[in-house]
Amino acid sequence: MDGHFTGYASLFDVPDLGRDTVAPGAFAASLARRGSHGVRMLWQHDPAEPIGSWLSLREDARGLRVAGRLNLAVQRAREIDALMREGALDGLSIGFRVMRASPERGGRRLIAVDLWEVSLVTFPLQPDARVIRAAAPRPFVPPRPRLATPPLAARA
Repeated sequence: MDGHFTGYASLFDVPDLGRDTVAPGAFAASLARRGSHGVRMLWQHDPAEPIGSWLSLREDARGLRVAGRLNLAVQRAREIDALMREGALDGLSIGFRVMRASPERGGRRLIAVDLWEVSLVTFPLQPDARVIRAAAPRPFVPPRPRLATPPLAARA
């Protein structure tokens, strides 16, 4: 596998388990300022565990759509890659600072956030924030047997 995957790190208008709801457009200013390379890819929100890079982060009608690549030179990223291919890991979660919010149904409606990082996690706070497609494992192809080359004298 080459470590590539896509998913949704946040869904619009869907309350998370902490009762925050992200409004469409909440990431726009942050993404315009930081770009995808200014947002870190971490393991379990741990700043000591960067595991790859984001190739694209964009808002669509559903939420924050992400495309990333695990850095397979990093041991933890190889472990995560194996777990993702097996279907044992697929959670995504955002790390951010609230810029503007309003109270809403016992929680907050996040109108503008400064996105710092998106993590691969075991248990996302927004249950439907998930990897939707990880690159399929490549099928095993056994090496071709080498044919012995006859000595020069035998070829004549």
